[in-house]
Amino acid sequence: MHDCHMIGMWRTPVQPVRAFVDRMAALEGKDGILSVSFGHGFPWSDVAEVGAKFVVVADGDKAKAEALAAQLAREIWDLREKTLTPHDTIDEAIDFALAAPPGLVTLGDVADNAGGGAPSDSTFVLRRLVERGIKGAVVGCIWDPIAVAFCAEAGVGATFDLRIGGKSGKVSGAPIDLRVTVRNIVERHTQGGLGGGRAQYGRSAWVHVDGIDIILTSLRQQIFNPDAFTGMGCTLADKRMVVVKSMQHFYAGFAPISVAVRYIAAPGTVGAEFATLPYTKITRPYWPNVENPFT
Repeated sequence: MHDCHMIGMWRTPVQPVRAFVDRMAALEGKDGILSVSFGHGFPWSDVAEVGAKFVVVADGDKAKAEALAAQLAREIWDLREKTLTPHDTIDEAIDFALAAPPGLVTLGDVADNAGGGAPSDSTFVLRRLVERGIKGAVVGCIWDPIAVAFCAEAGVGATFDLRIGGKSGKVSGAPIDLRVTVRNIVERHTQGGLGGGRAQYGRSAWVHVDGIDIILTSLRQQIFNPDAFTGMGCTLADKRMVVVKSMQHFYAGFAPISVAVRYIAAPGTVGAEFATLPYTKITRPYWPNVENPFT
């Protein structure tokens, strides 16, 4: 195992990381190398071992494994600037979607990703969409079992004032009050999950407000698949933008139906400000907290 002294994210579907992973796989099963793994690490865990590591397994040759792990670590270090993910402000992301060619633009609200531990009920992006009077936008999935219960009680077709999101604390922003129309209620809503299973959302509601569709759920779950929306009856093909509360697992399902995918630097629990995360247990230097962690 080789410590990269780096904390970050490497998005494997896109270049140059895609080619790097393909090369890693090609090294396996040759010249005594059995397995090559790049553990990105989970940046939001406050543990001493946090950070990226390479693990190489060789057939009885520890020195060969160590040498290859160190070599790959140097290569990923050299790619550090090229592998950074650009993040838009909320307004930049909205502007991009409005200016994009016809078709759907997927916007990742990455800091409110339930898969990383976020509440998934932040209102920052939704509020800006409403303030700007954006039409043809979809937002989901917002975890708000109280709002879902009100929608279910009111019934499909009901129009009423509903307080949405912002219930988990300051990290979620303030609740937003909207006059919504209930478009659908699904008692046991699911979406396509990882590995072919179904991910549970529980009782869920689809509401509409002046050109914006919102999916509200009773169970916290990040977005994996477009049927998180279409399974509620909310179409995407006719929309300008969809805001997904997810970090990256949405990509495989949404990239093929989108003209572009962007990531938003909205406030939230699991943002990508890796240089300033308030660790208490890590003692070794790491990039991007320091420019050169090897000196």
